[in-house]
Amino acid sequence: MMRVPLLVFLALEAPLSGAVDYMAQIKPLLQTHCVKCHGATTQKAKLRLDTAAAALQGGGRGAAVLPGKAQESLLYQVIAGTHGEIAQMPYKRGPLDTPQIALIQQWIAEGAQAPANEPLSDDRHWAYIAPKKAGIPAAAQKLNPVDHFIQARLTQEGLSLAPPAVMETQLRRLYLDLTGLPPSPAQVTAFVQAAQTSPKAYEKEVSQLLESPHYGERWGRWWLDQARYADSHGYSIDAPRSIWPYRDWVIQALNADMPFDRFSIEQLAGDMLPQPTLAQLVATGFHRNTQINQEGGIDKEQFRIESVFDRVATTGTVWLGLTIGCAQCHDHKFDAISHEEYFQFFAFLNNQDEPTLNLPDPHLDKAALQAEQKALQEKITAYIARHQKDFTQWEAELSPASRAQLPKDRQAALKRPAAQRSLTQQRLLFASGPGVADQEFRAFNERYMEITGLLERGLTTLVMKELPQPRKTTLFIKGDFTRPAAEQKPAVPAVLHDLTVANPTRLDLAKWLVSRDNPLTARVIVNRLWQQYFGRGLVDTENDFGTMGSLPTHPELLDWLAVEFMENGWSLKHMHRLIVTSQTYRQSSVASQNPQAVTRDPNNMWLGRQNRLRLDAEIVRDVCLTSSGLLVPKLGGPPVYPPIPEGVLSLGQVKRSWPLSKGADRYRRGLYTFIFRATPPPGLSVFDAPDGFSTCTRRLRSNTPLQALTLLNDTAFVEFAQALEKIVKKDGLEAAFQRCTARLPTAEERATLSLLSPQEISRVLLNLDETITRE
Repeated sequence: MMRVPLLVFLALEAPLSGAVDYMAQIKPLLQTHCVKCHGATTQKAKLRLDTAAAALQGGGRGAAVLPGKAQESLLYQVIAGTHGEIAQMPYKRGPLDTPQIALIQQWIAEGAQAPANEPLSDDRHWAYIAPKKAGIPAAAQKLNPVDHFIQARLTQEGLSLAPPAVMETQLRRLYLDLTGLPPSPAQVTAFVQAAQTSPKAYEKEVSQLLESPHYGERWGRWWLDQARYADSHGYSIDAPRSIWPYRDWVIQALNADMPFDRFSIEQLAGDMLPQPTLAQLVATGFHRNTQINQEGGIDKEQFRIESVFDRVATTGTVWLGLTIGCAQCHDHKFDAISHEEYFQFFAFLNNQDEPTLNLPDPHLDKAALQAEQKALQEKITAYIARHQKDFTQWEAELSPASRAQLPKDRQAALKRPAAQRSLTQQRLLFASGPGVADQEFRAFNERYMEITGLLERGLTTLVMKELPQPRKTTLFIKGDFTRPAAEQKPAVPAVLHDLTVANPTRLDLAKWLVSRDNPLTARVIVNRLWQQYFGRGLVDTENDFGTMGSLPTHPELLDWLAVEFMENGWSLKHMHRLIVTSQTYRQSSVASQNPQAVTRDPNNMWLGRQNRLRLDAEIVRDVCLTSSGLLVPKLGGPPVYPPIPEGVLSLGQVKRSWPLSKGADRYRRGLYTFIFRATPPPGLSVFDAPDGFSTCTRRLRSNTPLQALTLLNDTAFVEFAQALEKIVKKDGLEAAFQRCTARLPTAEERATLSLLSPQEISRVLLNLDETITRE
């Protein structure tokens, strides 16, 4: 497993201008790196480091800490690697980062101050201890709890919150964060006017946006990243799949504010609930988002097991924030997860069949599909006629042994005289003839079969189904499925809370993950919510809460939010409301609004201002669609095929068809764009959309010339600019500017833009950094 470095923006990692806080900065470091060998259970060299008093008392070599004398203190010498006899610590785990060592040095030099009544520590890593709510002083109870914790830390650092952002910015930020769509000029004007007279105007907007159906689309994409959702099977063939009903289930569940514990259980084990509904079966598509290898000659069991490996790693990352997948081949190098425990967890996810579920399809446009089917049939018939000579030669040269190796339906077709073969039989045979069927034919044939299936079967989606008889699960030596060893029964890692069920099932695992006793799940999820609103989580390593992950910048706030989440019925909307109504969230992101915080906290670790965030790939598209007046706000349904550059689908092993959407489907939200894993739409990839190969818990935010070129030249964005040009001509420059940025242009901006033609203005406005940024 790759070691995740701790980043320098954490307080735990860099000396500060003020005094070091032992409880907030030093104790967590010692807890993470030292107490496993020097705690209540184990005291190597007779030394305990779970309290400052124990460190002062020392062990077999005397005091570990000499207040005011860092260079002479044993603790500093061994972590810095300057001791003449003792190797650098921690032992066999890699040294602390330089800023962490400097922080401990500073703490000792300042006198090793610590509370006199410090309680003995639990030896466990902080994330394995159940969160508890810190009390909020009476004087602070009128504050939003988020602001209490943030302001307390800022005050300790001699800092304060930045002033609130201007009302237009606050509203655009809120719209983008809750729905992924910008407000209209009319909505901005109405809000600014209401805010001048009503202190509740902002809260009213929050309530309306949380009830908007577009909320489920915005936050559905957040969850689909973690579910590694895409519309194709992956691997080199990367054929299309029908699993969009799962995507729609996610949107509907989030819009209904389905409690997160139930939301999790239905995805992990909906098929095992009593008398499961169709919707609960569809929900199990979460773990059908794994890749499927359709190449010839593969060992199907090998790739079934690869899917289970993916499910184990994904479950561990998404709900526990742990790198469980690192124990697939050996004991985890850093966390207390053994190789055996990995396969005990694996056993829960090894007992499923992977069926296709037929569903009623209210979206099926039979007339359009029949027309497309007829057109494809004509193309396939013409192709067969053009290549009949090549096929006849291939058939004549086919040996009896080669015929016997063909699938039975191909063998049956070959037994019929050529003139009597049906189109279906001709298609089957042409698809089997090497050198006869090219990529074009395969793409036509594949789409033809897909449409035929839709017309015959209706809508399908991929689901999980528990086997009546469990498979035997064994440990694989070094993770190699060809080297089975001892049998393993389903169980959970011992380092976490108990699963007190005899012969536990996948449903029991799902309930265990969202148990109130689980120290991780609530923390992990609220941390990822926080990350969406501020650019990074209270724990920066949002996918690793283990011992090599980052320590929380605001541990009391993290735990308060986790408990609040559980106490309020696991309501995601409750948590959204709590965060977005805080002054911490509403403050300005302009650095000059709080220059002291910029100087003393350049990385904004203590949140003395908001963070500016480049919009997610789909939202870049959605903002430009909305600003240009083209957005079709229809919810759900089959994926759509907006314009993409020519040649993209020829980059994979098999050239795929792209039935370009016309009419309303051409202008749907980016969430609904069909995603081939091997050849995703460049307009999304260039803005860092995930590829769906594995779970994505945080998107990158790159800044490249290709992004500007895409906004200028991509066919879709050219169409958006053309539509915005009409708005410039009809309603004027200021109206178009406000549609893109939610504010009016300054005099200087107006003067500059007035020098351009309406066509040029429209292209400039859609390319503004402010247009694709959440301030």
